[in-house]
Amino acid sequence: MPLTLLVVDDDLGTRLSISDYLEMSGYSVLTAADGQEALAMVETYHPHLMVTDIVMPRMNGYELVRHVRQHPKFRLLPVIFLTARNKTEERIAGYQSGADLYLPKPFELNELGAAIRNLLERSQIIQSEARLSYEEGLRVNSHTLVGHEGETLEVPIKLTQREQQVAVLLTHGLSNAEIGSRLHLSPRTVEKYVSSLFRKTSTSNRAELVGFVMKYRLLQ
Repeated sequence: MPLTLLVVDDDLGTRLSISDYLEMSGYSVLTAADGQEALAMVETYHPHLMVTDIVMPRMNGYELVRHVRQHPKFRLLPVIFLTARNKTEERIAGYQSGADLYLPKPFELNELGAAIRNLLERSQIIQSEARLSYEEGLRVNSHTLVGHEGETLEVPIKLTQREQQVAVLLTHGLSNAEIGSRLHLSPRTVEKYVSSLFRKTSTSNRAELVGFVMKYRLLQ
């Protein structure tokens, strides 16, 4: 299945030239003439990347990207701005709205194609790593926990393999520096894992955390 790209521009000639080039490059291409139409297409078709102009009727590019970023499932959608508005403050506004890349008009189609390939490759890597991390968490500990006295937790606790390693060493009374030395991590990185464990177990200190870990058998 080819990746789907959305091209948004109120100029018909620009839309056609970009879409023709991208289709010849092997992509499936959708087009929209303004931000409002594009937003509806993003929600309907879930494109893998969006190329958009800024100055458009009904909804401009800045507003379009801000609306797209409000949806959690589209927060990682790669976005390229193509526009004749290339002053520094306008480029800053583009990045602040959530764009990944800003290419000024006129532009070369080959450069646009290279930028698209780069952003898509990075996006696929990020999404793949996110899925692996989530699946690892489910694999490590995704069952409903049962305490020694038979009580259960309604919400399953999901610990990654690294969090389990840190938790094991915490039960041995090791400091962050000692845990870091054992796991070849910096104390600051260990602190982040400990904070994550506090958050997941709703505990506020090491004693409570160790008690929770032992009580609900998180290390089994």
